[in-house]
Amino acid sequence: MTAPLHPDTLAVHAGRSDLEALGVHALPIDLSTTNPLPDIERGGDSYEAMATGGRPPADGSMVYARLWNPTVARFEEALAELEHAEASVAFASGMAAMTAVILAHGPAAGKHHVVAVRPLYGGTDHLLGSGLLGVETTYCAPGEVAAAIRPDTGLVVVETPANPTLDIADIAAIVAQAGEAPVVVDNTFATPVLQNPIDLGAAMSLHSATKYLGGHGDVIAGVVACSERTAEALRRVRAVTGGLLHPLGAYLLHRGLTTLPVRMRAQQESARRVVQWLIDRPEVAEVFYPGLDGDPHGILERQMRGTGAMIAMRMQGGFAAASAVTTATELFTHAVSLGGVDSLIQHPAALTHRPVPPEARPGADVLRLSIGLENVDDLIADLERAFSALPEADAAPALLEERLHAAR
Repeated sequence: MTAPLHPDTLAVHAGRSDLEALGVHALPIDLSTTNPLPDIERGGDSYEAMATGGRPPADGSMVYARLWNPTVARFEEALAELEHAEASVAFASGMAAMTAVILAHGPAAGKHHVVAVRPLYGGTDHLLGSGLLGVETTYCAPGEVAAAIRPDTGLVVVETPANPTLDIADIAAIVAQAGEAPVVVDNTFATPVLQNPIDLGAAMSLHSATKYLGGHGDVIAGVVACSERTAEALRRVRAVTGGLLHPLGAYLLHRGLTTLPVRMRAQQESARRVVQWLIDRPEVAEVFYPGLDGDPHGILERQMRGTGAMIAMRMQGGFAAASAVTTATELFTHAVSLGGVDSLIQHPAALTHRPVPPEARPGADVLRLSIGLENVDDLIADLERAFSALPEADAAPALLEERLHAAR
């Protein structure tokens, strides 16, 4: 029996088992929107199998790209291997993936209640609270999940490390509290390189694949690693709603996986250097990064293999200082998103978390950094230049800060 492959090796070779038979070395891209049918009966059987969440029959047809695409399927196979899952299902965006998860485990399963552990990515928080998908959401802290579970709870949603303040939740403990309710973990910040939620009992590991999996800021996608049974339910939602990933996007993601472990380690090392520099800066009131408290409960040691490349910080000078830093950096691009090869800086309360209710929204003095692959000394010098241009700490709050606090 072949020994299990190291994740670095899997990242390069997973999802490529059919390439030799195809006579190619590089990943092929199948852009077909429709496929020939062998005959009416087998064509119809193929359509029914995939429209209900199954795979193409061996003697049938892929029929139509909304139902199946081999380029997408290769990426799904690769991500499933990295996440230690039976299967994975890719979508047109991370929000499309989360929507499918909620629909499949909510109304489609006869359940109408979701438990959501805060903090969460602002888009997920807003979606769950909007009522658009026919579910009622109870928001809670990690230790309150058991008390929030109801007979009609179809899903528990948690993100760890959480966006934007890098809160760490104990996945195994939340799974235990959830009982029979499946747990989906947003694993975007950690990636399969640093964390495998399914090994800890979660039913699903979800990614905004736009971020670290792609890694180059040129593709929008989402993916959910899970059991084959869950994959069937998610593929059915995808087939009906049309939230499919384009083959070119799948190709870019699959190619991105090959360098994911190397990128994550390099970006994480730079992030640690930046954190050590930030904690001594008088302009910074607080730094948010996993492990700064020494991991007193041992959660990091139990469930993660690293601390990642995301950082958040609370500025001593409030919103005025936060705003000034975002416009003063040169190497850190002021932009939303994260996980790419270039470093980004963002103000969550004004942007990604703006739809979140005030009581759960990050402070107006909080900034989020995504550390890229630039030389870390250059990144630190960029932040130092931005800090040197800060206004006085007691500067009056800007109008946007007042609007954010007043928003409902």
